[in-house]
Amino acid sequence: MWNYSEKMMDHFRNPRNVGTIENPDGTATVGSLACGDALTFQFKLGPDGRIAEAKFQTFGCASAIASSSALTEMVIGKTLEEASKITNQEIADYLGGLPPQKMHCSVMGREALEAAIKNFKTGESADRNLEDEKLCTCYNVSENEVRRVITENSLTSVEEVTNFTKAGGGCGQCRVKIQAILDEINGTH
Repeated sequence: MWNYSEKMMDHFRNPRNVGTIENPDGTATVGSLACGDALTFQFKLGPDGRIAEAKFQTFGCASAIASSSALTEMVIGKTLEEASKITNQEIADYLGGLPPQKMHCSVMGREALEAAIKNFKTGESADRNLEDEKLCTCYNVSENEVRRVITENSLTSVEEVTNFTKAGGGCGQCRVKIQAILDEINGTH
């Protein structure tokens, strides 16, 4: 059994802002139903340019539901610039922490926010990283995403990368490449 904080369990049992927004300003879907986690995140801006409404729909575990719920609360009232600076670690901290094996849920929330803002700014409707080459085909994770998560979270092992992205958690063929990226970024190659 995972050791979850009371706040995390509250966001799981009583998720905030579930659903869809009619005519959202920004929307994006990340993750993959094939791997068991998928998240659609939407926002609507108010007349002051701040996020007035945020909603989500997710298919995933308790951590995915809670992380998505927390993200909606965290972004409401923020400008897009302020919201874009929210990190996956801040989402986890907002919930009182997440087990290492569930950090990918906070990463998924951050990815959805980033993709929704990008889609708003560009007028696109693409899901995250569709243009990036996939490092992990089992979980649809790009090399760019692995690099970013390693850098932003000071990761040092393949296991940590798997906890944060799921990359390397399927067939394992990408684990050697993940280690090479870790060595490169951490200066140990």
